[in-house]
Amino acid sequence: MIPSWTRTTRVIAGTATALAVLTACGGSGDSDASSSSSSGPVNITFWGWAKGSKEVVDAFNSSQKKIRVKYEEIPSGTAGGYAKISNAVKAGNAPDLVSIEYASLPEFVSSGALADIGDQFTEQDRAKLLPQAVELTTLGGKSWAVPFDASPQAFYYRKDLFEKYKVEVPKTWDDFKAAAEKVKKADAKARIATFFPDDPTTFEAMAWQAGAQWFKAENETWKVNTTDPATTKVATYWQGLIDADLVHKNASFSPEWTGSLKNGTTIGYLGASWGAGVLKGTLPEQSGKWAVAPMPNWGTPASGMLGGTSFAVTKDSKQKAAAVEFAEWMSTTEAGVKARIASGTSSAFPAATALRPVAKSAFDASYYGGEDIYALFEQAGASIGKNWAWGPSTGTTNTTIKDEFGKIAKGGPTIADAVKAGHDATVAELTKRGLKVEG
Repeated sequence: MIPSWTRTTRVIAGTATALAVLTACGGSGDSDASSSSSSGPVNITFWGWAKGSKEVVDAFNSSQKKIRVKYEEIPSGTAGGYAKISNAVKAGNAPDLVSIEYASLPEFVSSGALADIGDQFTEQDRAKLLPQAVELTTLGGKSWAVPFDASPQAFYYRKDLFEKYKVEVPKTWDDFKAAAEKVKKADAKARIATFFPDDPTTFEAMAWQAGAQWFKAENETWKVNTTDPATTKVATYWQGLIDADLVHKNASFSPEWTGSLKNGTTIGYLGASWGAGVLKGTLPEQSGKWAVAPMPNWGTPASGMLGGTSFAVTKDSKQKAAAVEFAEWMSTTEAGVKARIASGTSSAFPAATALRPVAKSAFDASYYGGEDIYALFEQAGASIGKNWAWGPSTGTTNTTIKDEFGKIAKGGPTIADAVKAGHDATVAELTKRGLKVEG
């Protein structure tokens, strides 16, 4: 039987010419070093920012003697981490292994910053992982990173306040709007959730859930469309919520947002599987008050992916084999997953399907009243749309949309205007790079 992950390779094979532009500059990452050496352990460096990373490195170093990992915490990708990685690659002093979110991986591949790891991360290895995650790390028929987690969407809500206001947990987006109206009526200061003007990725995940496909490589051309019917539907829906003042507008994870969760004026959070750990770590005093539900949908259960981490080897690493071995240990071993979740605030949902029970047992779900949140994540993960792909200029796309989102107000630019601006900026950037673009 052909593993399901090979669908990516088959699809991309038909668009190899277009994607060749993306991958032509990718480094081979050839290395003469192996995972072990007669003169002592192989030393590698790893840059990342996810919670629990230091604990994982410590556990790996304690588990064996042939590879020693030096960990350096850097800012999250969009907060300066990606710029630091890019600058280090240009200067020739990049670490061996780096954390890169799925959305940003194509841009690093396009810039030639990464090594093809297909010779180390085999088909057999990839067959153990969620196909959608593997697809996001396979470009031009080559493997560019080891997927760590999947990040299906979920809706977190204050169970006590939903009961107090007699609000039913919404199953569809129509239900969500009705619930939002009921929350506002029950408490004029309270809102069911927040629109994050600083975070286009949350909006993108919702467009993904609705069936959008912003990027597609076909016949030597990048097809770009951020204004397709699915995206337009989502944009119109959220614009309606904003215009009716049914949701807050605070920056994600800002003091304002956190404060509104603490005082109960925000009683829901549209996030991802990793959000379970975020709330637990941010609001420990509210243990037992939160619950998790499937993401509201458009009539059929579905999920996009919000975030998600992979581990990539930089092009000049002389220790590719050791770096991939450590990345696989983090992503596909019971010890690696347990070490990360043992940090207390991580709720990793592994891309390695066999490790979901391990993650579940390692995460203390008492914060959510003992609810089996991993069963919910499992269902959401299986429903992640398979047609979404990220383009080679995510930074341009997201920066433009973020800037426009920040201006949204009644009478000002709309969400639709913002995603159209993102479309135009993306087409201009790809054209500037000499790529054929349609959109």
